[in-house]
Amino acid sequence: MSMLKTKNKDKFDDKGVMDRISLTDVSFGFDSPILENVNLELESSEVLAVIGPSGTGKTTLLRLLSLFYKPDEGNVFFDNKDVWSVSKKQRLSLRRKIGMVFQRPNLFNSSVHNNVKYGLKVRQTWRDRLNRYFTGVLNKNTDPRVVEKLRIVGLEDYIQKDASSLSGGEAQRVAFARALAYEPEYLLLDEPTSDLDPRNTAIIEEAIHKAREKGIGIAVATHDMNQAERIADRVAVIINGQILEVGDAETIFNNPKNQKTKRFIEGKLVY
Repeated sequence: MSMLKTKNKDKFDDKGVMDRISLTDVSFGFDSPILENVNLELESSEVLAVIGPSGTGKTTLLRLLSLFYKPDEGNVFFDNKDVWSVSKKQRLSLRRKIGMVFQRPNLFNSSVHNNVKYGLKVRQTWRDRLNRYFTGVLNKNTDPRVVEKLRIVGLEDYIQKDASSLSGGEAQRVAFARALAYEPEYLLLDEPTSDLDPRNTAIIEEAIHKAREKGIGIAVATHDMNQAERIADRVAVIINGQILEVGDAETIFNNPKNQKTKRFIEGKLVY
């Protein structure tokens, strides 16, 4: 098994409750069900890989975890709060603790520095802005936090480069750095390496490892079974909108309990 999966000590809040986002009996669909009766937890300091066939609900699952979608049925809990029962202000505060990176990065026609710094601008509070003003950060051409995050993805030398000139892999690494810039508690990645070459894939996987070491809980939707086995502490298998099983990576890939899981991992049809 990969050395990336050395589990950090569980984090608890002052009430002794482990930090996590939880989906409880969640169902969601537009004209027809996309997800049905989903129960899943994402804990701090872990990498959870979500695997399953295309069109089976992986992206929708991430959007529910990100608080972007409201479930039709069931509950989403974050910091021991029922997310969709609290005020909009409280929900916004919770949402600011979550970052998401999509399969295809959407960068602005500006410098790499400005793209990463945008993540800080949209998530900062007025107290953050006041603090940055008095510490002089607002008056600097280069924000040190941007440099730090670009260093994680190996692009610190690209900081003033035009984002439109980047390769697909480099653009995805900038998007990853932008998500890290405001230091989220949870990071959701939707097929982050599906179109990348081996070098860029390895850099993204190492960045995932570094983020996890800092206590960030990470959910990765991926088609790449080898990747899931390399990076994940736990794996959730979703087929036809239902979670078939969740377990540690070694068990899921070597001794799954569900026969559909076994067939899927073996590359057989499961519909």
